[in-house]
Amino acid sequence: MDIVFLGLSITSSWGNGHATTYRGLLRELARQGHRVTFLERDVPWYALHRDLPEPPYGRTHLYDSLDDLRMRFTATVRDADAVVVGSYVPDGREVGDWVMATARGTTAFYDIDTPVTLAKLDAGDHAYLAPRQIAGYDLYLSFTGGPTLDRLQDVHGARCARAFHCAFDPESYYPDETAPRWDLGYLGTYSDDRQPRVESLLIEPARRWPEGRFTVAGPMYPATIDWPSNVMRTDHVPPAEHRAFYNAQRFTLNVTRDDMIRAGWSPSVRLFEAAACATPIVSDVWDGIESLFEPGREIILANGTAEVLDVLRHMPEAERVAIGRRARERVMAEHTAAHRARALPVLLEEAATAWEVT
Repeated sequence: MDIVFLGLSITSSWGNGHATTYRGLLRELARQGHRVTFLERDVPWYALHRDLPEPPYGRTHLYDSLDDLRMRFTATVRDADAVVVGSYVPDGREVGDWVMATARGTTAFYDIDTPVTLAKLDAGDHAYLAPRQIAGYDLYLSFTGGPTLDRLQDVHGARCARAFHCAFDPESYYPDETAPRWDLGYLGTYSDDRQPRVESLLIEPARRWPEGRFTVAGPMYPATIDWPSNVMRTDHVPPAEHRAFYNAQRFTLNVTRDDMIRAGWSPSVRLFEAAACATPIVSDVWDGIESLFEPGREIILANGTAEVLDVLRHMPEAERVAIGRRARERVMAEHTAAHRARALPVLLEEAATAWEVT
């Protein structure tokens, strides 16, 4: 297939979790013989932090504005077998209208932020997707599964809503023999709604266990946060260093945004990346997580500071290693970029066929 993507950014991972998802997906699609093109809006904050300016798979093009996009890439979009518009694309609502008016092939919306998207729509924020557009795309690829898929179809009129979780790259994420530097670490951009759980599941454990070693990596954390002295802060860890970061932790923390906790069935790509490194995951609790990992055997669920400290200080080493190993086996069997790349053309074909029949 000839597949065109219009996404947030594939060239920069700075404060952008979409980048690693797009990189793995497009690379595997190209390996499977598909022709892939990625169109990205050239914006200053990514221009200053491009860690993959020329992805070595398919074609990547930057455009300056909506007019530039229309002028240079109308034929590309019109003639493709499928066109996929991602969440958080600048001027995404206008981009989506243009794609649906221009493309002759299947059109899809790839929502890597589904609960956030729906919350924005409820609040009247239609910057990258308007409610009417949900029914306009042939396929809605949702980061979130479970009841959210029914809501997209029954309430918002999506023609075909399917779960399409993020995935990891097994060539980039795997265990090594590094001796752990930290007892617990967290990788994530700051957000107001996640921070209370970062506080209770990492910062407060660090305060209560001064001998423990902790780390938090990610941009945009306010200078007002009172970090304990045993918490190492790093502003940004580029994807090329994620594997080393996870392998240097005895346990890694997964923290979920409020909208995604309410929706459930919303696994962050960081879950899969950490599991691929066989680093045991301590996670907050939300509906659907048990469909991805078996609690107690493949993941550790924690509701507060005391539970985290009990795990860090008292779990036997053999049990810790076994949990990480089982989590790796699970994601290798179900959640690699190659799994998603094999699934996407099938979903696109199914959506096209369903629409033709309708």
